[in-house]
Amino acid sequence: MRNMQIANTKIGTRLQPYLIAEIGVNHFDIAEQRGCSPIDAAKKMINEAADAGVDAVKFQSYTADRLTSKHSPAYWDTDEETTDSQYELFQQYDDFGADEFAELADWTDANYDLDFLSTPFDFHAVEYLSEVVPAYKIASADITNHPLLRAIARKEKPILLSTGASTISEIDDAVRVIEDETPDPELCLLHCILQYPTTEENANLGMIDHLSEVYPEYEIGYSDHVPPDSGMITLLNSVFQGADIIEKHFTLDKSLDGNDHYHAMDPTDVRTFRENTSRMLTTTGSSRKEPIAAESDSRTHARRSLVAAKDIERGAEITRDDVAIKRPGTGISPTMLDVVVGRKARKKIPVDAVLSWDVV
Repeated sequence: MRNMQIANTKIGTRLQPYLIAEIGVNHFDIAEQRGCSPIDAAKKMINEAADAGVDAVKFQSYTADRLTSKHSPAYWDTDEETTDSQYELFQQYDDFGADEFAELADWTDANYDLDFLSTPFDFHAVEYLSEVVPAYKIASADITNHPLLRAIARKEKPILLSTGASTISEIDDAVRVIEDETPDPELCLLHCILQYPTTEENANLGMIDHLSEVYPEYEIGYSDHVPPDSGMITLLNSVFQGADIIEKHFTLDKSLDGNDHYHAMDPTDVRTFRENTSRMLTTTGSSRKEPIAAESDSRTHARRSLVAAKDIERGAEITRDDVAIKRPGTGISPTMLDVVVGRKARKKIPVDAVLSWDVV
């Protein structure tokens, strides 16, 4: 698998995955909750995400008029987000444009060792984001939007492509479109389930391995919509399955109604995930099976040796009844039992003595 680089980070060469806090448009709700401007709420969320230990923050760049018709029905859980029109929902969160994203990118760069990303949903956003993002994220729903894929590929930046609700054939077509515009692209395919929220039984993290088999030349990651549990097990499992890049929605208050708060992680979840990933990777250790230094005493004392089951007189032929198999493993190995039986004792061997080659 080739190594992809986003800004100064080489993907796939670190123990910890590259973690993206997908703020999306959640800052608008945080602004309303806290009585501040959306730009200040966005900065607050960037600050909290950075302190928690993410590698990147990501927003969404769109306008409702460019994204959806006024007759597009909801595809999310309307018990959690009650708006039943895509146009009406997206119109609530499309106030940010080129100036706001440029300000946030500059502010992030000036204050944190953090990458600033945003998903473009139209050609206009592709253009203005080219000046402020080190890589492009493409949403699952745009995997068949080949004109948008071409526009992004021509920018010759790393691409993170979500594959939710896609067949391998559709992914192949999207990859070919990108490759036609940018030979040898830096590309990561993100396994994703396009369900908001995604139930645990629908996460299907085993598909990460399938993507790795089909596209060994590209990085593989995971974009998550499963509500977090106390141990962040879903994200941990994605690391176990081989995800080098992980994207998950981010909020400061998971209890907020609507949009993406109900399946997002918060700063505490980020810290839990990082800590548990470190513990998991610590226990992973070497991929080569061999004894390690900590097992040396066990190899010597917990294994068994051939031991005299009774007193054996000097010169006597050793029979099977003369030999027991006991710990420690400092004498002749039980693997040599058939070699020892039938030989003679060089000297008297007392009962329970560990046999060694100098007495046989």
